[in-house]
Amino acid sequence: MSLTGVVEVPPRDREVLQGWMRSPSIRAGLAQRARIVLLAADGVGTGEIASRVGTSKQTVISWKHRYRDESLGGLDDRPKPGRPQVIDEAQIVVATLEAPPAHLGVDALVEPAAGRRARPVPRHDRKGLAQVEPAAVALGDV
Repeated sequence: MSLTGVVEVPPRDREVLQGWMRSPSIRAGLAQRARIVLLAADGVGTGEIASRVGTSKQTVISWKHRYRDESLGGLDDRPKPGRPQVIDEAQIVVATLEAPPAHLGVDALVEPAAGRRARPVPRHDRKGLAQVEPAAVALGDV
């Protein structure tokens, strides 16, 4: 297959690829790959496909080759290298149902920055707040 060669896409594959492009729930990468293959099947050159899709020429060439060699299955993501991620779904559910630790409250964010505990501004000091910096009000320096 030359870099600018036309990719042969059977009618059934064309329907599937067009469905991927129209689907709002499909991964963006898969929709992009479908568009690359369909444009190549329509005779659009590699450079033009790259500029229309917003990717490099090498990426277009790679997807054209993978489709030619593996058909629709070649457009799907391949497993990533490295140790598979282990997710304990029960732990996630339990963690989301628990209350957050006290050290993650708003005071935990203000105290280190201020060097002391934030306190509300007394009512009798609120009259002149328009002239005071908002940070000073938050830290109770008024």
